Amino acid sequence: MRFKIDLKIFIFMILFLFTSQIETYATMMIFAIIHEFGHLIAGLILGMKPEKMEIMPYGVSISFKIMLDDYNKKIHNGNLLEIKKIIVALAGPFTNLLIILATWNINQNVFSSLIIIYANILLIIFNLLPIYPLDGGRILKGILHIIFGKRKAEKYINHISFVSVIILTLISSILVYSVKNISIFLIILVLWGIFIKQDIIDKRRDKIYNLIQKTIENN
Repeated sequence: MRFKIDLKIFIFMILFLFTSQIETYATMMIFAIIHEFGHLIAGLILGMKPEKMEIMPYGVSISFKIMLDDYNKKIHNGNLLEIKKIIVALAGPFTNLLIILATWNINQNVFSSLIIIYANILLIIFNLLPIYPLDGGRILKGILHIIFGKRKAEKYINHISFVSVIILTLISSILVYSVKNISIFLIILVLWGIFIKQDIIDKRRDKIYNLIQKTIENN
C-alpha cells in the first residue's frame, strides 16, 4: 500500500495554531484517522485490497484496488462492487457513532466526553454531506449507479455536489460573520477544493466517454 501526505496539512496546522484552535484540530484529526480505519476494516472484511493511504488537511483517505470479478457481478444498472463501496463508505461514520455511544456510556469525565462527542458528531455531519468523494457523496453515487447506471450517476452526483457546496457556502458565510470562526471558512475552502478537483476529473472522464461513443458511431 502506498502512502502520501498532502503538504497543505501544515498550512492548516499553522492557521489553527495562530487562532488558538490547534487542540480542536488535533482532536478532529485523531478521530478522522480512527474514522478511516473503519473504512479500512470494512474493506478488508469485504475482500477488498487497500491500494493507497493519503493524509490530507481534513483527515485520511484510503482507496482500494478494484477486482475484475466484482465488475462482472451485475445488479440492476450497476454491479456488486457498488454495494461494497456503499458499505465501506458507511463504515466510517458508523465508527464515529460507535465512539459517541462508547464515550457516552463509559467516560466519566463530562468535559472530555463532550469534546469527544462533539468532534465525532462534526465528523459524521461533514463526511455524510452529499458531496463526492466524501462518504455521503460515495453512498449517494453508489445508489444512483445501481438505479441509473454509471454515466448518469456521475452526472447527477456532480450536480448534487455543486448545489450542496453552494448552499453550504451561503450558510457558512452567515455563520462566519456571526461567530467569526476561521475553521468554518477553512471547511468551505476544503469543500470547494474537493468539488473542483473532482469536477476536473469528471470532465476529463466525460471527454473520454464522448470520444469512445463517437468512435463507436463512426464505425
